[in-house]
Amino acid sequence: MRCTTTTLSKQPFFKFEILHTSTKSNARAGLLTTPHGTIKTPAFVPVGTNGAIKCLPHQDVPGMELMFSNTYHLLLQPGLDIIQKAGGLHKFMNRDTPIITDSGGFQVFSLQHNGTLADERSEIKRAQPKQNQSQGRVLTINEKGVSFRSYIDGSQMLLSPESSVDAQKVFGADIIIPLDELPAHHISEATLLSSLERTHRWEERSLQRHLQHVNNQAMYGVIHGSTSERMRTLSTNHLLQLPFDGYCIGGSLGKDAHDLKAILRTVMPLLLNDVQRRPVHLLGIGDEAGILNGVLQGVDQFDSALPTKVARHGTVFVDNQKIGHPVSRTALPGTIPNRMNIRSSKFKDDYRPIDEECDCVACKNHSRAYLHHLVKAKEPVVHALLSHHNLRYTLKLMETQRDMILAGEL
Repeated sequence: MRCTTTTLSKQPFFKFEILHTSTKSNARAGLLTTPHGTIKTPAFVPVGTNGAIKCLPHQDVPGMELMFSNTYHLLLQPGLDIIQKAGGLHKFMNRDTPIITDSGGFQVFSLQHNGTLADERSEIKRAQPKQNQSQGRVLTINEKGVSFRSYIDGSQMLLSPESSVDAQKVFGADIIIPLDELPAHHISEATLLSSLERTHRWEERSLQRHLQHVNNQAMYGVIHGSTSERMRTLSTNHLLQLPFDGYCIGGSLGKDAHDLKAILRTVMPLLLNDVQRRPVHLLGIGDEAGILNGVLQGVDQFDSALPTKVARHGTVFVDNQKIGHPVSRTALPGTIPNRMNIRSSKFKDDYRPIDEECDCVACKNHSRAYLHHLVKAKEPVVHALLSHHNLRYTLKLMETQRDMILAGEL
């Protein structure tokens, strides 16, 4: 079934067009138009927390049409004034293609929960200085926002719905995200409801601030509710009534793959019935099985630092068919063993590339044996090589998914 959408939020600078919706699943392929370029969906969005992909210049990643950066870290370093003087984040980074920034809430609330929220999106553990444990701590959470101490110099800061939006206006990202509260997944139903209601109030304030000065930027609302079907339904229905340009599925996504799958089964039918047909972004999911299942459910965007994070530990992504692991299109996240660790001694005299069909720098120029040697010798260049491979692998995975949707195969 072919269909197209109208321009969202009645603005010419942001449009989501659905080119094809599968008759076999909820998968859909589209085009997302922003001021800095068009993104083919479904899309994977690499995370560049500090305005940089770890170990790799963002210009060196072919196929990366959208990049994710973090408001919390950019606020602390280099700070708003530096980025504003540069003319915004695009000019500061020398990037002329689309950027999405989050509110900073995830990183701040990771401090409060001592890492229970931390996943591949969080750099908090790495960033906290050992010599002063008072730095990098949440102090208070109230209706105004969240007060915390900088992990850099210990200064007290307030992140509010308004200040987060104001910062993202200075950054000038194509897509911005409102401030939300992120409780851990194991809290009581009453506490979860209280948090959800506050998040909705914060998001409404963020949206109001955004609409005062749209600045050619789109804003995505963030759906919360942890693993509660009732809360997820409540949050989705509430936010669908507000004039956001798209939606993120965020908050705690549960303790395992089954929880995530249940959340998607609750939320996605409501979002797909949205008459405005806005894009849907699943926050923090970058494993292959998670992406495959999200695509089948109709998710349009995914973000994660997983490809570069595991690369720094010597792990590379591979096609399961090439190593004897058949891939099920309905497998749960975390159940597809599409990884191998180049540290293993079995690769010390393996002169094949990681993948003979891969066009990344590592595969085109080096053998597994050489990459194994670089890892064992602790040569820093190996982090760039393996990161490039993992990003190309994940981006090509998205290209394949999109091609299959358009061909009516998925």
